[in-house]
Amino acid sequence: MKTSIATVSISGTLREKLAAIAKAGFDGIEIFEQDFIADEGSAREIGAMIRDHGLEIPLFQPFRDFEGLTGDLRRRAFDRARYKFDTMAELGTDRILICSTCHPQALGGIDRAAADFAELGEIARPYGIQVGYEALAWGRHVNDHRDAWEIVRRADHPNVGVILDSFHTLARRIDPDTIRRIPGDRITFVQLADAPLIDMDLLYWSRHFRNMPGEGDLAVADFMRAVAATGYDGWISLEIFNDQFRGGRPEGLARDGHRSLVALMDDVRRQEPDIAATVPALPARVATTGVSFVEFATRGAEADALRDLLRAMGFAQVARHVAKSVTLWQQGDIRIILNEETTGFADHAWTARGTGICDVGLSVVRASDTVTRAQALGAELFHQPVGPGEFDIPAIRSVGASVLHFIDEETGLSKVWQVEFTPIDAPEPDAGLTRIDHLAETMSYDEMLSWSLFYTTLFDLAPSPLADVIDPDGLVRSQALRSPDGALRITLNGAETHRTLAGAFLAESFGGAVQHVAFACDDILATARAMGDRAFAPLPMTENYYRDLAARFDLSPETLAALKAHHILYDEDAQGRFYQFYARPFGGGFFFEVVQRVDGYDGYGGPNAPFRIAAQKRLTGTKGVPTR
Repeated sequence: MKTSIATVSISGTLREKLAAIAKAGFDGIEIFEQDFIADEGSAREIGAMIRDHGLEIPLFQPFRDFEGLTGDLRRRAFDRARYKFDTMAELGTDRILICSTCHPQALGGIDRAAADFAELGEIARPYGIQVGYEALAWGRHVNDHRDAWEIVRRADHPNVGVILDSFHTLARRIDPDTIRRIPGDRITFVQLADAPLIDMDLLYWSRHFRNMPGEGDLAVADFMRAVAATGYDGWISLEIFNDQFRGGRPEGLARDGHRSLVALMDDVRRQEPDIAATVPALPARVATTGVSFVEFATRGAEADALRDLLRAMGFAQVARHVAKSVTLWQQGDIRIILNEETTGFADHAWTARGTGICDVGLSVVRASDTVTRAQALGAELFHQPVGPGEFDIPAIRSVGASVLHFIDEETGLSKVWQVEFTPIDAPEPDAGLTRIDHLAETMSYDEMLSWSLFYTTLFDLAPSPLADVIDPDGLVRSQALRSPDGALRITLNGAETHRTLAGAFLAESFGGAVQHVAFACDDILATARAMGDRAFAPLPMTENYYRDLAARFDLSPETLAALKAHHILYDEDAQGRFYQFYARPFGGGFFFEVVQRVDGYDGYGGPNAPFRIAAQKRLTGTKGVPTR
């Protein structure tokens, strides 16, 4: 199958769109008539320009309000069609999309519409043009692909077929398996779009809230499985209308679109083996066993302050790199690298952003498969020179120009700690931290869909519904991604203004990624006491918080007193209980968190977020910006 995208799906001029679409790896474009009309080139020149980008034009669209008209209106509709066919011949495309009519004077009737399309097919025949009929979800008489197919079937013309669009089918909750009854050779074209489930007018929903497959709630994979089962092996194309995308970067949107199609068709290939020959094989979504390490780029006084904080939290420096100014700190299964090199990637990260996490290592089953899938999905590989005896660990670029490295047992990459580091004897006793519970990444709100798609198409991660986090100075949108066993959890936090704590972090770190790391423990009171003995200073919470806690939950006075003494926050739900406390923010707004999950609690203490943010802002010199 070949991939395409409608030019209306991404922002920019037609020429900007073509460059982005070609770079993303698409095979062709649906040329949206508005983009064609707005360009100064002739049809012949535009067609040549598109082919010069290595792209085909599999579809011209849209042609509206064709069928069911009478008298002069009908004559004019056929005249318009002839004009479009002439234009298409100059462009060099042989398919046109005709959507079901919304004209107020159009008459209904399957046979009447079939007669119109049979006549149009005869006009299209000498042009060599395929007419595709699509049922709009809000069509006046036809709003169901089953009716569109019946009209095409009765028209019984070789130049007339049906166009299927996932949004129009799924938005009306039509069973996609009904598509399996349509012969594959009568399907002219297939368009795909996802969308969040919203109860609103279908036309408004379609025009403003469509997104890439995998970014919404519609059963796009089930739709495409049904299409594949018909034997269809033609074009699959994206047709996206989205207010947020209209202001985005063409390159990023095109990349996301191609990534979504590659991942979707890989999913379909695994469930519909008959199409395996037409879809390239990829390694499956990557299973992760957790975070192998986090690496800070740091220097000077900031590095000294970070070391002091790690010691106060029970970490010990356990090893030094054999050749670099890099140290390894550890507690339980948590590894933290402090990179103070004055050359290489970490140096560039520190120069641009100051102290912060520049690199995250994930433990995966097979690193090579991870990179193979990442490349197929359009990820950018990362590489820097390695010294003698150092491991060349596979890596890709990630959020905020940070890096993701992949560590596995199979190829021996997990031995990097023994090979590249010299151990230091007698580490201090720890404070009971066991592993990394989750990473929290901050980005602008308009990047959230893109990075959610990045993670969920590459890794075996499931997204949670978006949640609103209230900041005293604005709103932050948050989405959690979780592996099936909870070994890897990542929260994406989208900031819409620099006045929020998340927005200030982006401004201070010039687009940094990981804003906080949460460590798990088995006994949060014991951990808090152990850290207190090391002079750890927690984020202070108010007396009012604990008064409210006493009113909301059935906690004993002794438990409340212990939580208050160590500034521990609490939440519970039907599954279990959750405890958390925070270190004070440092650098450009980074902070650590300590959590304990009890009896299956699977959230992140969302109700406590406003109080945590308010407490952090009390420590800031100006709104949203933590003091260094």
